[in-house]
Amino acid sequence: MNFKDPKFYLNRELSLLAFNRRVLQQALDPTIPLLERIRFIFICSNNLDEFFEVRVAGLRHDLARGNTKPSLNGASAEEVLKEINLRAHQLVDEQYRIFNDELLPKLADESIQFLPADEWSEAQCKWLKNYFKHQVMPVISPISLDLTHPFPRLVNKSLHFLLHLHGNDAFGRNLEYAVLHMPRSLPRIIELPESVGGSKQHNFVYLSSIVSEFAQDLFPGMDIHGCYQFRLTRDSHLLLEENSNEDLASALKRELQSRNFGAAVRLEVGKSCPEKIVSFLLQKCNLTPEELYRVDGPVNLNRLMLLPDLVDRPDLKFDGFTPKTPEVLHRRDIFEVLLEQDLLLHHPYESFQPVVEFVRQAAKDPNVLAIKQTLYRTGSQSSIVEALIEASQAGKEVTAVVELRARFDEADNIELAQKLQEAGVLVVYGVVGYKTHAKMTLVVRKNQKRNALQRFVHLGTGNYHAGNARLYTDYSLLTTNVDICEDVHKVFQQLTGMGKVYELNQLWHAPFTLHKNLLKAIERETSNAGNGKEARMIIKLNSLTDQSLIEALYKASNAGVEIQLIVRGICCLSPGINGLSDNIQVRSIIGRFLEHSRVYYFYDDGKEHLYAASADWMERNLYNRVETCFPILQKDLKRRMVNELEMMLSDVEQSWILQANGDYQLFCRGKPEKKVQQLLLDKLSY
Repeated sequence: MNFKDPKFYLNRELSLLAFNRRVLQQALDPTIPLLERIRFIFICSNNLDEFFEVRVAGLRHDLARGNTKPSLNGASAEEVLKEINLRAHQLVDEQYRIFNDELLPKLADESIQFLPADEWSEAQCKWLKNYFKHQVMPVISPISLDLTHPFPRLVNKSLHFLLHLHGNDAFGRNLEYAVLHMPRSLPRIIELPESVGGSKQHNFVYLSSIVSEFAQDLFPGMDIHGCYQFRLTRDSHLLLEENSNEDLASALKRELQSRNFGAAVRLEVGKSCPEKIVSFLLQKCNLTPEELYRVDGPVNLNRLMLLPDLVDRPDLKFDGFTPKTPEVLHRRDIFEVLLEQDLLLHHPYESFQPVVEFVRQAAKDPNVLAIKQTLYRTGSQSSIVEALIEASQAGKEVTAVVELRARFDEADNIELAQKLQEAGVLVVYGVVGYKTHAKMTLVVRKNQKRNALQRFVHLGTGNYHAGNARLYTDYSLLTTNVDICEDVHKVFQQLTGMGKVYELNQLWHAPFTLHKNLLKAIERETSNAGNGKEARMIIKLNSLTDQSLIEALYKASNAGVEIQLIVRGICCLSPGINGLSDNIQVRSIIGRFLEHSRVYYFYDDGKEHLYAASADWMERNLYNRVETCFPILQKDLKRRMVNELEMMLSDVEQSWILQANGDYQLFCRGKPEKKVQQLLLDKLSY
């Protein structure tokens, strides 16, 4: 059998669109609180923005460069773009249908509503006109379009309006069009005060409705025939020449200035926008009718993300929870605990605070001599970063490997690197051509009793971002295992120095040993199955696209290995094909938290090897990034993590099962069983 046959693979971009459809379907789940359901609408919208900025833009680049290499499933870039246009339009239409027909009426039933202009009372109209005059007009600048004012370069993903005018302005110019740009500082939804709110508890008005109603005030003496909202999505790739002599931070700063003005890839307009206006915008933006999206509502749904936070209705939101801290850490120094045992944390069910305290205590502990840490995404207000600064100012040797190229966090990371450098931290940007995606911290501490140096390590599947640790599921391992600590030390040596590839004891790391060790582990299961032994794998990932690993999984399935894949997003493997992948099941768990942890389990004839990792099974992770894959060696922790994987495989409420044709079917909904994420909340949090 030809395991490389394109018919056995699913398309990456279409798989990503399918993921966003699963996210959108959460908005229809009646067991999810109403304000959380509407949040999934906004998450889907935000995901689609990035999809067009990155994936669609990348396919357009391929076409422009004449890149004829087909995707894994054999489709050309042109064919994929054509299918994307079809499916993305269907997805957007479904998104607005759910928003308008399902969720807005239910919100109104709960005294939360959006008022259209034709329903404003006289008092509301007066208040909103005053709001427009004093809050909107002072910060916007109308741009008339004539021979001296060509069509402006419009900012990526910003709300704009095209006004159709008639009449002469103060200079006698006969203008037909003008453009309004809405600054990001203006809120996209405005809540009416109680004094004019009416009978409902929360009455909101879209900024677009206010502008459309009062835009006349911006053009006194002229007639406005129409005011039409629109929004452009642009190519957000950064074109860096990493081998140039220019400093990486300087090069990134220069490229970031142009990110908001890349080539347009999508135009969104209101449903009622006339064809004449649409044609004008398409022509000015150099887009085709296929790249036009007519929407029945605000063109910038993702900017409504703050709605649930503006409404104080706990009954319409998920129940709150307090992440648990291991009892062994209560009133004990974390270094003393780690000298006795490893710690495994499952976020967000268990607190991220021990990881923060690990760095904080290292900063304050006079016996700590050095701290080394990788930083990919941290957030703007990071306690960990403050601890690194404190440690440096206390005279400790502090090294931070800051990845400047973390997509859409580049500006924050440049600022972070500068802040650390000013505090005396040794900042390294990693290796040219390889993003540093590994999540690891190394603390070197003097053991006074033994008069020797002791290493302590944190390794994680997620970023050092306390906010994400409340929203993403990830694992953290804190250990003093000698082999693991030595391996982490060597990886830091690779990142900050030069030299040949180190042989590591326990860690698998990209771009050197991770891929070949994964192949070996899969081939071992394949061999065991061929010899009549029990063979099994459980692999939890965000994305699976690497052809060589998929091919190895097909061969393993063909040999009789039981393979359970938990793949949240992109999956190019096609399960359930007779004689090829009939021993493979792929499920995607979508729920309250974003499934982000990567875990690899290999049965190996009862020896059971378990790893957690920063890496997905994608080409970029395996060949173009610095990644770490670390074993869970302590028996009780290994058994616990395997049990949690089994819980995920037993879930029937949040699991979507991948079909051979690329479609996903919800396993079941409405059964009395609790969702797996709720079970883990009940088990691991307060």
